[in-house]
Amino acid sequence: MKLRALIAALAGVLSLAAASDPAERLKDPAQEAQARQIFSDVRCLVCQNESIDDSEAELARDLRQIVREQVAAGKSEAEIKRFLTERYGEFVLLRPSFSLGNIALWAGPFLVVLAGLALMLGRLRNRTVEPELSPAEAAKLERISSDGLE
Repeated sequence: MKLRALIAALAGVLSLAAASDPAERLKDPAQEAQARQIFSDVRCLVCQNESIDDSEAELARDLRQIVREQVAAGKSEAEIKRFLTERYGEFVLLRPSFSLGNIALWAGPFLVVLAGLALMLGRLRNRTVEPELSPAEAAKLERISSDGLE
């Protein structure tokens, strides 16, 4: 546990230079390191493909402040993520939790493609082929088409 705290403190000291505004940083380097770790897992809801650590949007700054306040209050990473998820939905997490709903979202397109392929193969398999014309039918068709050309 001491090693983990030491690593967190070291990461906090190293990450102090990365924060955009020194006034925003937490005074305790271990808490700042914990906040920075959480920043990398939280999506900027404006940019949508960036973490709040990488984003310069106003909402990202507000989310960083919320996370820092929660860390300073002694909340765990899981509690902070739960708070953000309850407030903004699961989309706020860059790595959503493993759930039945998420499985449906990821597997749904593949299931639709597989169902389409199965339907196509079934229709191709059950397709009826037109029989060829008998000699009498071919002669009648020839006579009808030649009468129409005159």
